[in-house]
Amino acid sequence: MSKPSVLITRKIPEPALQILQKHCDCEIWEETDTPVPRDVLKEKIQGKDGLYVLITDRVDAELMDQATSLKVISTMSVGYDHIDIHTASQKGIAVTHTPGVLTETTADLTFALMMAAARRITESERYLREGKWETWSPMQLTGQDIYGKTLGIIGMGRIGEAVARRATGFDMKILYHNRNRNEAAEKRVNASHVSLQTLLKESDYVCVLTPLTPETHHLIGEAELSLMKPSAILINSSRGPTVDEQALYRALKEKKIWAAGLDVYEKEPIGPGHPLLELDRIVLLPHIGSASIETRTRMAVMAAEDLVAGLTGQKPVHLVNPEVWNQGT
Repeated sequence: MSKPSVLITRKIPEPALQILQKHCDCEIWEETDTPVPRDVLKEKIQGKDGLYVLITDRVDAELMDQATSLKVISTMSVGYDHIDIHTASQKGIAVTHTPGVLTETTADLTFALMMAAARRITESERYLREGKWETWSPMQLTGQDIYGKTLGIIGMGRIGEAVARRATGFDMKILYHNRNRNEAAEKRVNASHVSLQTLLKESDYVCVLTPLTPETHHLIGEAELSLMKPSAILINSSRGPTVDEQALYRALKEKKIWAAGLDVYEKEPIGPGHPLLELDRIVLLPHIGSASIETRTRMAVMAAEDLVAGLTGQKPVHLVNPEVWNQGT
């Protein structure tokens, strides 16, 4: 009996690759550590039973029309807004993702971003490396305290609660805004559910940790930034389009807020010439929220296991569209 055929769109950790190669005939894009060119992807997907993708791969209706044999798409990411779930479901294609596994790692990075922006860590390192440090001065490179301040979390899901747990160690007052209250989390981390407007007005630090949906696109724009304290710091480690980058640039340039820390952007990657790179009081990271060796390996293995399960007649554990499986796919 022939093995199902799978296309893997990037080099992945060896433990995940071994799982896939044991059960599937695998074709891997490994010419460079960059996404598969669109025209190549459209060609290589033809005749494949499974597709193993990353968040950088756009899997839309046009691509799925080329994949007449496709049964399962597995993405090595929590987010799946790069996949047209509606079209996949219409075509009977199961889609899997990797939730839960990166919670603590992303919370670590979010808190690190907050601390780096507050204490001007990256700016200070540049200052030293560029040979500008000539003496000690009382107010040189002074930043903001974190201990005892107010943290506002937009999106009290797994990662939001994990960030809140870290904040309790800094004796922070925790506010959060969710479409629905999370009373269990409130009790665990002593958080208060408030309106978005109240959170923005009262918080010293605002962490955006909400999924990207049509409702959360540009959730933080000019009006929201204008509600924040002049001393406030905005952190985004969710999805880039939840924050209007042009509005954020203006708010920082005009000193309407004090600083920001970003791990995600509206269009990735960003490079030379991007307006945010002009600013000092912003920490910019290249989308490394889950980038620990342990977490990325667990994500890769989870995506591989779910892909193999779906292609061998077992229900994948982390289905985005379970209705497809329930229909007998």
